[in-house]
Amino acid sequence: MNIPNSITILRILLIPIFVVLMLTRIPYGGTMGAAIFLFAALTDSLDGYLARKWKQTTKLGAILDPLADKLLITAALISLVELGRLPGWMAIIIIGREFAVTGLRVVKAEEGIIIPASKLGKLKTISQVIAVLIIMLQNFFYPLSHLPIGHWAMYIAVIITLVSGVEYFQKNKINF
Repeated sequence: MNIPNSITILRILLIPIFVVLMLTRIPYGGTMGAAIFLFAALTDSLDGYLARKWKQTTKLGAILDPLADKLLITAALISLVELGRLPGWMAIIIIGREFAVTGLRVVKAEEGIIIPASKLGKLKTISQVIAVLIIMLQNFFYPLSHLPIGHWAMYIAVIITLVSGVEYFQKNKINF
């Protein structure tokens, strides 16, 4: 166990706390949940950076890091749907794409091919995190609360998500 993997595990452990804060009526729970989500999202960059810098990349980290990312964004999307702040179809598209690309990665790994995150895949993650945060925090900015900024941000994230998914499948054809 090294520090980058420990950071990734911390991110996974924060997910249930985030969900509880978002979905229960704890005073300031939504704000604390948004803070935990932001912290967890930021640790995604940190663990990978440290693993590469300190030459501590591991097979465990290669498995846990993308899993932690998908668990975090999935928990956030489902929470927002539960709260009535996000249409379910948007969550389904994003989560479905994650399953599809993960399946592609598994098939390619069996062929001995590792599919790294593409630049568009990284942009997808950033757009999703930003959209989720805007939706979580939009009600706290009263002058903006009536504008559909969060939904527009999520539309952009959905488009980037779909385009990046198509890119992965175009670049990594499956041999049957």
